[in-house]
Amino acid sequence: MSDEDVTRLLKEAYSDEIETVMNYLSNAVVLDGVRAEEIKNSLEADVQEELDHARMLAERLKQLDEQPPGSMEFEARQESLQPPEDTTDVPSVIEGVLEAEDDAIETYKQLAKAAEENDDLVTEDIAVTLLTDEEAHRTEFRGFRKEYVQD
Repeated sequence: MSDEDVTRLLKEAYSDEIETVMNYLSNAVVLDGVRAEEIKNSLEADVQEELDHARMLAERLKQLDEQPPGSMEFEARQESLQPPEDTTDVPSVIEGVLEAEDDAIETYKQLAKAAEENDDLVTEDIAVTLLTDEEAHRTEFRGFRKEYVQD
């Protein structure tokens, strides 16, 4: 992989993080029901963490003499994470979060590999750090899914 691949993956990850912030915030607000409260609280807490991820990626792009994409370059891709029409459909939100986390994990693995191949230790470190956070989010939401499947 080339330096251009590192830059492309940084920009892709940045856009994904921004989209995740939008969708987590929307879902944290719109979900209804007593059983939704824990999911809403988790999403609300994750909004800031995902925003911090986006900031780290944006700062790395700047260090590489690039800039993060603006809204006109943005292409939404998280169809499964859209707020549900039925605001009590918590399982669909859980599944959407899991899909988004899986996508983020794959992107950060690719970014770590591309950075390693280009001897870019800083970007590799960022990718591994963010990968760790995303895997923790996925584990948390797998637990939520188990609780909902039992009922």
